[in-house]
Amino acid sequence: MILHIDMDAFFASIEQAINPRLKGKPLIVGSRNSKMHTVVCAASYEAKALGIDSGMNSNAAFKLCPALEFVAADQGKYIWTSEQILEMISGYGLEVAYVSIDEFQIDIANYAQPLALAQDIQKQIYANFNITASIGIAKNCLLAKLASKLNKPNGITILSEENLTEILGKTPVKKLCGVGAVTEAVLTGIGIKTCLDLYEKPPQFLEQIFGKNGLNLYANLHATERLNQNQGQSPGEANDLTLTGTVPSDKPKSIGHSYTFPMASLNTGFIRAWIRLLSEMVGVRIRQQNLTAKTVHLWLNGPEIGNFLGQKTFQQATNDSFEIYQRALKIMGKRAQKMPKIRALGVTCSNLTAQNYPPLFKEQKRREELLKAFDKINTRFGEGSIYPAITDLTRRMK
Repeated sequence: MILHIDMDAFFASIEQAINPRLKGKPLIVGSRNSKMHTVVCAASYEAKALGIDSGMNSNAAFKLCPALEFVAADQGKYIWTSEQILEMISGYGLEVAYVSIDEFQIDIANYAQPLALAQDIQKQIYANFNITASIGIAKNCLLAKLASKLNKPNGITILSEENLTEILGKTPVKKLCGVGAVTEAVLTGIGIKTCLDLYEKPPQFLEQIFGKNGLNLYANLHATERLNQNQGQSPGEANDLTLTGTVPSDKPKSIGHSYTFPMASLNTGFIRAWIRLLSEMVGVRIRQQNLTAKTVHLWLNGPEIGNFLGQKTFQQATNDSFEIYQRALKIMGKRAQKMPKIRALGVTCSNLTAQNYPPLFKEQKRREELLKAFDKINTRFGEGSIYPAITDLTRRMK
């Protein structure tokens, strides 16, 4: 059994928790400081009730609600909170996976009281961070993620063998993780309107529609799996769970970060800047644990390409963020000469080993000293005090 934690309106909730004046008010978090010329990154539930949501132009949002509160996004604040939540839930002694900045999964196997565990996690998150989370429990990752979205905010949904058919029959297929407009149109066109319609289709039928990805989708829907087992990919946009990095109690098997843009972008400079920023975040976490990585994974998602997940294992292990970035670009270069529209992306490193030998060459030694100085400055003066110049483009462009 898998327990999936999905934070409620994460960015907006953090801002409301930090500033009590914003509690209970419609609030948007903008991608830029100019509140009338930005895009809504996140909206509080009070704003959602007025029809305001992520991806909306802020100007349009203020037309719906002139009294709307505005806060510019502070990425460091959200990352820090996410990492603190991960550390807290790791304290339960169960196998934990970092899915994204606001989602986590726990392998609860045959845990005797999953509901009590979910309630305690919700209680601890609220007590420590003054924000809420919704939780889904099901036999595999894909269904647990779906369940976490069915009773928001601050809800708990358990998909059991007894209620699975009833709940899936009431749930539109578009609710399934990653099923965007393209895949939804394909599924609706062949009479699949609910998650139950999809769940009941035989693997041969899905293979005819989606090829090998159809078999992977079937496997993901029906598997009874542990968190660290390999998972297949669903068709089109339908699965990004392969990015999940397991974090056991001693050391991780993979480390990754991902980000979803407010809207799809064709701007190559903007996309590369985000890959650089994510590579930096991954490299810092790897170095903090005195590890190096041989395998780099790059995930791209967009309306034209659906999900693209590429990976490559290199002979020389690294924890250099710039080298991780360069390797990710090599993987991206295999996708296409012309960059398609990208809505979300992620960088993950795996095949991690302890860094137990000194650099051999002068250039390697110089680079290692530079990275140590970089990390020391950011540790002393705060994350982001010094950063690669290219990452400025993540704030200025879209």
